[in-house]
Amino acid sequence: MARRASSSTNPTIIIGIAVAVAVAVFAGKNLLTKKSASFSDVNPLIVQDLLDNGNSLRNNEYVIEGTIDERFFRASNSASVVSVRVKSNSGDEIIPVKIPSDFNNVNIEREQRYAFKVRFEQGGIPVVTAVNRL
Repeated sequence: MARRASSSTNPTIIIGIAVAVAVAVFAGKNLLTKKSASFSDVNPLIVQDLLDNGNSLRNNEYVIEGTIDERFFRASNSASVVSVRVKSNSGDEIIPVKIPSDFNNVNIEREQRYAFKVRFEQGGIPVVTAVNRL
Protein backbone atom coordinates (compact mmCIF):
# COMPACT_ATOMS: atom_id res chain seq x y z
CA MET A 1 0.00 0.00 0.00
CA ALA A 2 1.39 3.42 -0.96
CA ARG A 3 1.90 6.09 1.67
CA ARG A 4 0.46 9.54 1.23
CA ALA A 5 2.64 12.56 1.71
CA SER A 6 1.74 14.41 4.85
CA SER A 7 0.48 17.91 4.21
CA SER A 8 2.63 20.38 6.09
CA THR A 9 2.34 24.12 6.19
CA ASN A 10 4.03 25.80 3.28
CA PRO A 11 7.04 27.91 4.45
CA THR A 12 6.11 30.79 2.14
CA ILE A 13 2.77 31.14 3.91
CA ILE A 14 4.50 31.37 7.29
CA ILE A 15 6.95 33.98 5.99
CA GLY A 16 4.09 35.97 4.42
CA ILE A 17 2.14 36.00 7.69
CA ALA A 18 5.24 37.08 9.65
CA VAL A 19 5.89 39.96 7.21
CA ALA A 20 2.23 41.07 7.40
CA VAL A 21 2.31 41.10 11.21
CA ALA A 22 5.57 43.08 11.21
CA VAL A 23 4.12 45.66 8.80
CA ALA A 24 0.93 45.98 10.90
CA VAL A 25 2.92 46.51 14.12
CA PHE A 26 5.18 49.11 12.47
CA ALA A 27 2.22 51.00 10.95
CA GLY A 28 0.30 50.94 14.24
CA LYS A 29 3.26 52.29 16.17
CA ASN A 30 3.71 55.14 13.69
CA LEU A 31 0.04 56.09 13.89
CA LEU A 32 -0.02 56.07 17.69
CA THR A 33 3.13 58.16 18.12
CA LYS A 34 2.36 60.66 15.37
CA LYS A 35 0.71 63.27 17.64
CA SER A 36 3.58 63.84 20.02
CA ALA A 37 6.26 63.72 17.34
CA SER A 38 5.07 66.90 15.65
CA PHE A 39 5.79 69.07 18.74
CA SER A 40 8.93 67.29 19.93
CA ASP A 41 11.23 70.01 18.61
CA VAL A 42 9.47 72.82 20.55
CA ASN A 43 10.00 73.64 24.23
CA PRO A 44 7.03 73.60 26.61
CA LEU A 45 5.91 76.97 27.92
CA ILE A 46 7.02 77.89 31.43
CA VAL A 47 3.90 79.59 32.77
CA GLN A 48 5.83 81.77 35.21
CA ASP A 49 7.78 83.34 32.31
CA LEU A 50 4.50 84.32 30.67
CA LEU A 51 3.12 85.75 33.90
CA ASP A 52 6.31 87.71 34.62
CA ASN A 53 6.70 89.32 31.19
CA GLY A 54 4.79 87.84 28.27
CA ASN A 55 6.18 90.44 25.85
CA SER A 56 9.68 89.00 26.31
CA LEU A 57 8.44 85.76 24.67
CA ARG A 58 7.49 87.39 21.35
CA ASN A 59 8.61 85.69 18.14
CA ASN A 60 9.36 82.46 20.03
CA GLU A 61 7.52 79.15 19.71
CA TYR A 62 6.34 77.04 22.64
CA VAL A 63 3.94 74.18 23.36
CA ILE A 64 1.01 74.80 25.69
CA GLU A 65 -0.76 71.70 27.01
CA GLY A 66 -3.95 72.04 28.96
CA THR A 67 -7.71 71.76 29.20
CA ILE A 68 -10.04 74.12 27.34
CA ASP A 69 -11.89 76.22 29.90
CA GLU A 70 -13.91 78.47 27.59
CA ARG A 71 -14.06 79.49 23.92
CA PHE A 72 -14.81 83.04 22.85
CA PHE A 73 -15.79 84.28 19.38
CA ARG A 74 -15.60 87.78 17.98
CA ALA A 75 -18.38 88.77 15.60
CA SER A 76 -16.14 91.11 13.58
CA ASN A 77 -13.31 88.58 13.18
CA SER A 78 -13.29 84.90 12.22
CA ALA A 79 -10.50 84.18 14.72
CA SER A 80 -11.42 82.95 18.19
CA VAL A 81 -9.83 82.97 21.62
CA VAL A 82 -9.80 80.05 24.05
CA SER A 83 -8.86 80.04 27.69
CA VAL A 84 -6.60 77.10 28.47
CA ARG A 85 -6.26 75.77 32.02
CA VAL A 86 -2.58 74.86 32.47
CA LYS A 87 -0.98 73.17 35.46
CA SER A 88 1.95 75.08 36.96
CA ASN A 89 4.04 74.93 40.12
CA SER A 90 1.76 77.44 41.85
CA GLY A 91 -1.48 75.70 40.80
CA ASP A 92 -3.72 75.93 37.77
CA GLU A 93 -3.39 79.03 35.59
CA ILE A 94 -5.65 80.28 32.80
CA ILE A 95 -3.87 81.32 29.60
CA PRO A 96 -5.74 83.01 26.73
CA VAL A 97 -4.73 81.63 23.31
CA LYS A 98 -5.71 83.17 19.96
CA ILE A 99 -6.80 80.66 17.31
CA PRO A 100 -6.55 82.06 13.76
CA SER A 101 -9.23 81.43 11.16
CA ASP A 102 -6.94 78.79 9.57
CA PHE A 103 -8.10 76.41 12.33
CA ASN A 104 -11.86 76.99 11.99
CA ASN A 105 -12.25 73.42 10.73
CA VAL A 106 -10.82 72.02 14.00
CA ASN A 107 -13.56 71.21 16.52
CA ILE A 108 -12.17 72.52 19.81
CA GLU A 109 -14.38 71.40 22.67
CA ARG A 110 -14.60 72.55 26.28
CA GLU A 111 -13.18 70.30 29.00
CA GLN A 112 -10.94 68.47 26.49
CA ARG A 113 -7.13 68.33 26.62
CA TYR A 114 -5.15 69.84 23.77
CA ALA A 115 -1.57 70.64 22.91
CA PHE A 116 -1.11 73.94 21.10
CA LYS A 117 2.05 74.94 19.28
CA VAL A 118 2.05 78.73 19.63
CA ARG A 119 4.11 81.69 18.47
CA PHE A 120 4.00 84.77 20.66
CA GLU A 121 2.99 88.06 19.02
CA GLN A 122 3.71 91.60 20.12
CA GLY A 123 2.33 92.13 23.61
CA GLY A 124 2.83 88.49 24.67
CA ILE A 125 -0.23 87.08 22.91
CA PRO A 126 0.12 83.37 22.04
CA VAL A 127 -1.18 82.55 18.54
CA VAL A 128 -1.76 78.93 17.54
CA THR A 129 0.33 77.50 14.70
CA ALA A 130 -0.66 73.82 15.22
CA VAL A 131 -3.18 71.85 17.32
CA ASN A 132 -3.24 68.28 18.67
CA ARG A 133 -5.98 66.76 20.77
CA LEU A 134 -4.56 64.71 23.64
